[in-house]
Amino acid sequence: MASYTATVDWALQPGEDFLAGRYSRKHTVSFDAGITVPASASPHVVPAPWSAVDAIDPEEMLVAAISNCHMLSFLYIASKAGFSVLSYRDEAEGVMRKNAEGKIAVTRVALRPAIVFDGRQPTAEALDQLHHEAHEVCYIASSVKTEIVVEKP
Repeated sequence: MASYTATVDWALQPGEDFLAGRYSRKHTVSFDAGITVPASASPHVVPAPWSAVDAIDPEEMLVAAISNCHMLSFLYIASKAGFSVLSYRDEAEGVMRKNAEGKIAVTRVALRPAIVFDGRQPTAEALDQLHHEAHEVCYIASSVKTEIVVEKP
């Protein structure tokens, strides 16, 4: 198959006290396409000033990966089913809470896709089926224990 890489880069800054937990969680994540994004622990997990509100956090990256994979899978399934998609916008939301093992985890991701079709429109049942099939072929959905639901707009 394929392999995927990401480089996470962090360094202790002058004046920070690592052992006392007084250090910035701000770092960068670089991808093989040459894109580097600022990242941090979530301010919900590590309060400022030790986290950066203007950076992406791991939980957001997970929600984005699930949403992105579902969208790409949906576009593929829709095209094979003869539906022409003009636009797709998802305002996905992940929820963190204790899972069945008592560990804090992103336990649920709600996908809220707003899709505009050109020409033939799927029925509500056909749209549900397209989403179901997209979920079944999404590599990321197959890789996580997180509950993933599609909510109607």
